[in-house]
Amino acid sequence: MHAPRAIVFDLDGTLVDSSRDIAAACNYALVAEGRAELPESTIAGFIGDGARVLLAKAFGVEPASETVDRALVPFQRYYASHAAVYTHWMPGAVELLTALAPLPLALATNKPRAATMALLDALGATSRFASLYCGGDGPLKPSPEAVLQALAPTGVSARDAWVVGDGVQDIGAANAAGAMSVAVLGGFTAERTLRAAGPDAVIGGLAELLPLLASLKDKMG
Repeated sequence: MHAPRAIVFDLDGTLVDSSRDIAAACNYALVAEGRAELPESTIAGFIGDGARVLLAKAFGVEPASETVDRALVPFQRYYASHAAVYTHWMPGAVELLTALAPLPLALATNKPRAATMALLDALGATSRFASLYCGGDGPLKPSPEAVLQALAPTGVSARDAWVVGDGVQDIGAANAAGAMSVAVLGGFTAERTLRAAGPDAVIGGLAELLPLLASLKDKMG
């Protein structure tokens, strides 16, 4: 593993804890369709593969079903206007992004663009990223396109970049693109599941990313 020339971050569960707002939007869609609400902890386990898959799991149907097509309308309408009610930075996220400012930083998320922009604007974080790749821009992670397109504006190749995320989708996208992958514990994915995805490194939290970078730079001399 070598030090990166650019870093692509995941958003939900990595940089921000958005589970409560996502759960609220999901339950809004469930009620709109005449279904009962689900516990927030249950919905949190559905996060990572985009809104369509999340709703499919919540409704117990296939992602391509008409039920999901209908539910997406109230879900996206509600979430776009309530993306940052309870969402907050993960511990150490702001300090990390500030420290990494000399590097090109990109964001690759399966969250829809409207909700992503609303959240970043609310957190005052839009300017921290050289590029953004969101749900609806193209194939979702674990497709390598998410990483490759996020990196394109930076001019850095995937082999010289890191992908940092809390999900198997992030590790899969990094591996497929040829980038180094760093799994962050403490997000929405169990440690055993994350390690099984084969990341190049595993850290206990964002605060451990800078020491990892420093150790690699020391080895390089």
